[in-house]
Amino acid sequence: MPDKYSFKISQVSGNARRGVVSTSNGEFETPAFMPVGTSGAVKALTCEDLESCGAQIILGNTYHLYLRPGQELIKNLGGLGKFNGWNKPTLTDSGGFQAMSLSDKAKFHDDGITFASIHDGSSHKFTPENVIEIQRALGADIIMSFDHCPPAECDREFAVEATKRTSVWAKRGKNHFDNLEDKAPTNQTLFGIVQGWLEKEMRKQSAEEITSLDFEGYALGGLAVGESKEQMEEMVSFSTPLLPADKPRYLMGVGYPEDILMAVSYGIDMFDCVLPTRNARTGQVFTSSGPLVFRNASYANDERPLDSNCACRVCQRYSRAYLRHLYNQSEITAMVLATYHSTWFYQELMRNIREAISADSFEKFRSEFLSGYQSRS
Repeated sequence: MPDKYSFKISQVSGNARRGVVSTSNGEFETPAFMPVGTSGAVKALTCEDLESCGAQIILGNTYHLYLRPGQELIKNLGGLGKFNGWNKPTLTDSGGFQAMSLSDKAKFHDDGITFASIHDGSSHKFTPENVIEIQRALGADIIMSFDHCPPAECDREFAVEATKRTSVWAKRGKNHFDNLEDKAPTNQTLFGIVQGWLEKEMRKQSAEEITSLDFEGYALGGLAVGESKEQMEEMVSFSTPLLPADKPRYLMGVGYPEDILMAVSYGIDMFDCVLPTRNARTGQVFTSSGPLVFRNASYANDERPLDSNCACRVCQRYSRAYLRHLYNQSEITAMVLATYHSTWFYQELMRNIREAISADSFEKFRSEFLSGYQSRS
């Protein structure tokens, strides 16, 4: 275990857990939602913005950072946190999902994945070993094992193959990580990823194989990739108890507020998703009464803030009418303000979740939140 890494659970409410993850770059409280800084920045926000929203950890994408500006440049400039000015914990994903989803020429094989760059079409290859090396160079506090994520609509044969590869790649990556750490310690922490598609037995087998490798944390992958909410909950409820209770549990790529609340109720500790920031840039924000498409004509004369229950600086100053005007004039400020609000909203949701767990009233909070969230303003 890295010298400065630890995970401690402080309170529980049912299966929901509140805790703290400590890293060499500071602590973050769980349950945590990580804003996604794809290329080293959360689009439309500065580090100061993220800090004022209450974000304690952000995610960077290995695929995008590897292609531009390149991991060696980032390493030479002191690592991702120094490069982008984020002086708090960071996590990088393995990049395999993006390599597959962003290239129609991507091909999985037993040694890894070959793919074409989104920038110039040049050919590249990710393996369990070089993905570890790239993430070590990027310098994130938490790095992810290389996995093969099958889409929800794939056939069973493909899913079986992807799940088997994930286990083989996890072992290869873990061995490589351990060997490199023995030679040159980084204080980085490696998490493993459980796959298994939408079949319980496949999930169970994957969890057994991945947890046997003794990672410092575990993620559930292969969800929020096209399955129904019912299918997601079935897999989360089944899979989460298969993960060690004394280590962080991370549900990758999730998601909507209702999905976060669902997963917390089963004991998930960490989340990430582009949803709040991506949607904000297209004219939709999240509010206490549900998603709000502020670009709609019905808000042209609306003096209300985006969310009357929100204490963020956007809602304290600007109206729906003004944000709609900015958006329809293609003003960059519309994206900045909307992104700030939704980022605040998600961090406030996580703060309230943590407080509810401490008060042993998580299910009450969840019920009350969803009761109000079902309506539309």
